[in-house]
Amino acid sequence: MSTAWIIASGKGGVGKSTITACVGLTMAREGRKVCIVDGDVGLRDQDALLGLENNVVFDLLDVAEGHCRLEQALISPEAEDRLSLLPASQFARAKELKPDCFRRILKRLKQLYDVVLIDCPAGIERSLRGLLNEEIDQCILVCTPDDVCIRNAERACGVLEKKGMPRPRLIVNRLDDALIRGEEMYSAATVAATLDLELLGEILDDSFVYRATLTHQHLMDIECDAQAALTRIAWRMMNAPDVDPLPGYGTQKLSWFRRLFQPTLKEVKRIDR
Repeated sequence: MSTAWIIASGKGGVGKSTITACVGLTMAREGRKVCIVDGDVGLRDQDALLGLENNVVFDLLDVAEGHCRLEQALISPEAEDRLSLLPASQFARAKELKPDCFRRILKRLKQLYDVVLIDCPAGIERSLRGLLNEEIDQCILVCTPDDVCIRNAERACGVLEKKGMPRPRLIVNRLDDALIRGEEMYSAATVAATLDLELLGEILDDSFVYRATLTHQHLMDIECDAQAALTRIAWRMMNAPDVDPLPGYGTQKLSWFRRLFQPTLKEVKRIDR
């Protein structure tokens, strides 16, 4: 049975689009037929993240307005024929996408694919609300471990609940093991408890994520901590057996060797002028 997921966030810049692209590619490589829907009308990120920016001819709004068939707008990365993208319109406004049209598109996608991942626009405004409908089966909320993002995530949870969506599961991104141990950063478990959400995954702040973007590589082709965390998240979403438990960054006891060579945090002192 096909499953439609929305991946949302209370604010921008938390890594939601990158997580969506990585999870979608992992699922496709595991044999699922996956479609990523870029729901961020007016901006559009997924085509660039998947290396498809030169392949876009039609977009989500073209399909909704009947300018093309759905199959004409779907594009796939080279050598990844199980993964498709329905790109967003880059020169439109969110109000131009009618909720009923999107619901019909999503219903058709669920007939064609095993998994549909909807990369939602950040925030809680009309652009997000228009994507929420009864065809959505699961929700994910992406958050970073800081007070501003947690507060915004709580507001996003309220919007999802008001629209009758399933209770979201939480991914906490950009964690730092040393900062958590130094009690300067919330752990993923603390964020999940604060929001009263099930913790789906936790991802370290990994420099390889940005380096992959700068060099136009896909993160899932690079062996690093973030890649391993995203792989585990994708497996949990597919209900795969024997998935490694959550790592609990900053809460596990270090070996004596790592304790000996763990970097110390330096106090930054103000310079008076």
